[in-house]
Amino acid sequence: MVTYRGAVFGRVVVVLPLAAFLVGACSSQATVNPAPTPPPSQAPAPLPSPSPSPTPTPTPTSPLTGLPEVSPRPVLAVKLDNTGNAQPHAGLHRADIVYIEEVEYGMTRIAAVFSGEIPTRIGPVRSARITDIDLLAQFGSPAFSFSGVQRKMWPLIDESSVVDISPNKVAKVYSRDADRRAPYNYFLDGVAGLAWATDASLTRDIGFRFDGQTPAGGYPLSRASVEWPSSSADFEYDSGAGDFLVYLNGIAAMEEETGQQQRADTVIIQYVQQAESQFFDKGGGNTPHVETIGSGAGLVVRDGRAFDVTWSRPDAASGTTFLMRDGSPMTFTPGQTWVILLNEGRRAVINASPSPSATP
Repeated sequence: MVTYRGAVFGRVVVVLPLAAFLVGACSSQATVNPAPTPPPSQAPAPLPSPSPSPTPTPTPTSPLTGLPEVSPRPVLAVKLDNTGNAQPHAGLHRADIVYIEEVEYGMTRIAAVFSGEIPTRIGPVRSARITDIDLLAQFGSPAFSFSGVQRKMWPLIDESSVVDISPNKVAKVYSRDADRRAPYNYFLDGVAGLAWATDASLTRDIGFRFDGQTPAGGYPLSRASVEWPSSSADFEYDSGAGDFLVYLNGIAAMEEETGQQQRADTVIIQYVQQAESQFFDKGGGNTPHVETIGSGAGLVVRDGRAFDVTWSRPDAASGTTFLMRDGSPMTFTPGQTWVILLNEGRRAVINASPSPSATP
């Protein structure tokens, strides 16, 4: 049976089959355009990533001072007198490191190490001692200026690591000062001497660590003093300048060039063993052999504070490391360091600064 659906248009009745009506309806739906789909919203263009900040290149520093050093420089060591007759010293305030060591009769001599600045006048220059051979080996093969040694010590100098620029090798780099009396009037032209030592070693790590920040710990002080039988050294803290005024043998140590007092940024009091050596002077005085290879205790004085430390140097070619009580490296104030080699049977005297609670 076929079913029809009727539609009325005016008076005319049109009868259409139901199937035709459905087809028409479907056809109408097929021709209807759907509403256009809105285009997907465009994602905003990604912002350009910021360029990473360039990592700052650390400024190279000297392993001997912690001060800026573009490239390693040759090392010069000079042996100096350390009596009242030596004052004022020439060139000493330009040294990177200043060592004080005991010699015969309980007196002391200075071994000054230069690299950052090389003065044209350094002195007064005096003779070397057996201690210098081991002491200077940690710098490699530094140029070594000294006025002479005992005859039987020359073979040891020749076999050592130093580059000998004594008058025995190059007298023309030395001169006498007519305004001073001998033997305290012998001076080195450091620039000329170092130019002659073309194979002198360059600055290298000798175990020192530097930091401008004061380490935690330690205890306050106003003055550190050390004594030998016939010599002394005192370091008085200048809180305004943040360094130490130097006194040698009871008097202010002076700079010849400026007329000002010598200053130290860091002071190391290194307790060492000493033993009688094979070397005696004409009067029978023995030169002790100061042992700088090994280990021991010490004090580091910086920024108005003193720190108990231990030191270690396993062999002649190695540098000397200094550790705090907790085992961390002891750091030094960048600048000039004085190292006092003091027989372990003696002890430095530390004058502590008054605590704030004791101040009226």
